[in-house]
Amino acid sequence: MDLVEATRSILWNISYGWLMYVLLIPTMAIFIYGCYQHISRWRQGTSQDRFDSPWQRLMLLAGQVFNQSRIARKTIAGVFHRFIVWGFVVFAFATLVVLIQYDFNIMIMKGYFYLYFQSFIVDIFGALALIGIIMEGIHRWISKPDHLVYNKESNYVLLLLFAIVVTGFCLEGWRIAATNDPWGVWSPVGFVTAKASDLFFKPETLQTAHLYTWWIHLIIVYGFIAYIPYGKMRHIFTSAANTYTANLKPVGANLKFMDLEDEESEILGVKSLEGFTWKDLLDLDACTSCGRCTENCPANISGKRLSPRDMILDLQGLMHQQTFGKKNKDQSDNSESNDIFATINSEILWDCTTCAACVEACPVHIEQLPKIIDMRRYQIMEEAEGPETVMDAVMSIEDRGHPIRGTRATRIDWTKGLEVPLISEKPDAGILFWVGSAGALVERSQQVTRLFAQILINAGVDFAILGREEKSTGDLARRTGNEFLFQTIAEENIEVLAKYNVKNIVTTCPHSFNTLSNEYPQLGSNYNVIHYTDYLMQLINSGRITIPKNISKKITYHDPCYLSRHNYIVDAPRNLLNQVGENPVIEMEKSGKTSFCCGGGGGMSFAEEEPEKRVNHFRARQVFDTGADILAVACPYCLTMMEDGIKAEQNDRDIKVMDIIEIVSSSMKNQTD
Repeated sequence: MDLVEATRSILWNISYGWLMYVLLIPTMAIFIYGCYQHISRWRQGTSQDRFDSPWQRLMLLAGQVFNQSRIARKTIAGVFHRFIVWGFVVFAFATLVVLIQYDFNIMIMKGYFYLYFQSFIVDIFGALALIGIIMEGIHRWISKPDHLVYNKESNYVLLLLFAIVVTGFCLEGWRIAATNDPWGVWSPVGFVTAKASDLFFKPETLQTAHLYTWWIHLIIVYGFIAYIPYGKMRHIFTSAANTYTANLKPVGANLKFMDLEDEESEILGVKSLEGFTWKDLLDLDACTSCGRCTENCPANISGKRLSPRDMILDLQGLMHQQTFGKKNKDQSDNSESNDIFATINSEILWDCTTCAACVEACPVHIEQLPKIIDMRRYQIMEEAEGPETVMDAVMSIEDRGHPIRGTRATRIDWTKGLEVPLISEKPDAGILFWVGSAGALVERSQQVTRLFAQILINAGVDFAILGREEKSTGDLARRTGNEFLFQTIAEENIEVLAKYNVKNIVTTCPHSFNTLSNEYPQLGSNYNVIHYTDYLMQLINSGRITIPKNISKKITYHDPCYLSRHNYIVDAPRNLLNQVGENPVIEMEKSGKTSFCCGGGGGMSFAEEEPEKRVNHFRARQVFDTGADILAVACPYCLTMMEDGIKAEQNDRDIKVMDIIEIVSSSMKNQTD
């Protein structure tokens, strides 16, 4: 046979082919109306620019659609979801080829293209789609993992997809059998179906079955298309749109700036759905109910009430219940029907540690954390509601410039015995060492601060500190929802930094690092901010300090959320530890960008918690599982939280919690002893 002549008849055995276009009209009308309803809802949100850097966004979308990169983090789920997506993408392209040839009489389906793609490749990917659907069924109906949402709709969707693929293969097989297609062997699944059908049915019977099944297949496909906007399968489009409009900045730069001088804003924070941005509302419709956010939420894992997935789904349900439209002049955002706190229990918002594990885990780039902060803003600034001890810490920032209530220390007490210059005395210093509230005022963290300053002095670094002119960066105020206080104190700090023309900042606190580098630019500042782990590696690489490899004890490392997940700094801390340790760093169960929170972010280090539901206790157990002798941290809040957690979960093993600075300093001291 001449392969160049290979082809087949389009719409073989089908009369009244024009009828499929007649049926397509109501199908697309229903589909378009459903899409219009969703878009109308999203447009009720406030504005947000998410269409910059189109090429970068297209590459992100391509990775999501074709590589399924985030979904594939779970191997089994990633495999069967890839099979289904790839299969239906190939189906869609193959159908487009058929229609082009049928409608425009352009001979595409012939020769090698017909055999290799339209026959063989389409069949293989169809088989993969069928395998993926079956695997998903086993996963959902037999394995039944806890993080999934189980409902009838999910079952119907699987059966619908199964029916589309199976009827498609039946049509192909029966055509091959009835026509004795010489090229049928190039369609492996269809060919097997044809041979099996030949054993039981006559060609006339297969031709009749083909005719009726073709229309049944068409109705199922059209029904599926019409249904997409009205059920969970809308994520085919909403997840793609959500991925294209995803946050391209570090997670730590994703909290929205509030214009507190906007006279048209009647409410501070978010109380109604219209208070969210259009992207927030798109987020709600993009949710696939996969539960990965909740599965990775340290608050939920430790037994608290917060479930990021359920929060998003509750808001989604509220959005779908409401009839959006132009508000009447006498209709305000305060209407009871519009109140999200009638759906969301405000208390769950205070379980959040702002670690952003939910954001990092979501396969469709939903941003749960900014929504929590927006709702906290309303609770704090409008209702003055929040955990008492957290509110006290925030009030301390307002009264004293720091959240450490009860301390008698000043910002410069830790410098006693050290020649640490103040920037007021040395305004031309090349580096400003931003100490941070914990580093300056908490006794345990003061020890770390002194050691770091000593390293800088010994290395001949031209640095200075603000001393008493330094205040909290406002990180705690912002993450607990007090945006007014954050902006007030941030502007004061920016004014002080401008006075000394500060350009380069190094800090030992990831929270200060994140706020100075990612959030102060919202107020017009621009600094080169470096976390100390990166800065120490720069000093090592330049030869200004030497660190011997003389620590023999086994070390594991806890990634601070505001360093790893919020700002993607994971290598420098490990490089430092591998520089001093005779043994490689032992990785914990959750590490790097998927690290488990210490429980101290978002004001939780100042909150009173039930002992059995403390996040740091759960993290401490993961530390003990490593068999390490030393737990290394790179954040003053992690230092406090993990020391408390280790003490609470102490077993027969003695694990010492040390900041990386302490480990490096110990190594350098051992060198000189």
